[in-house]
Amino acid sequence: MRLPWSQPRFLALLLLVFISGMACGLLTMRIKTRQAASRAGMARIENKKNTLASFKKELNLTPLQEEKIEIVLDDFMKYVHDLQVQMDETRSHGRDQILKILDDEQKKKFETLLARTK
Repeated sequence: MRLPWSQPRFLALLLLVFISGMACGLLTMRIKTRQAASRAGMARIENKKNTLASFKKELNLTPLQEEKIEIVLDDFMKYVHDLQVQMDETRSHGRDQILKILDDEQKKKFETLLARTK
């Protein structure tokens, strides 16, 4: 009599469950990490005025320097915003590709998993 865990089907199923769990864990970690980075980046952007005021005071900026630094900060804010849009689009595309692979029951569970990570 063969033990159940020595059968190829059982081992394949066990491997599939392990890989699926690992993929879900990695996806969840990636989403959480990006959300935290996004929030931190947005907080910095929202503090542009405070940053500029601090630079002006601490660095004793001339009006011309202040104007140039404000332009740099505005460019940076636009760049970060554009990156955020690209990341959102990439995340959405990945989500859509995963949904194409799953059956209806799996789609419901996947959506529940994603809702928990927000």
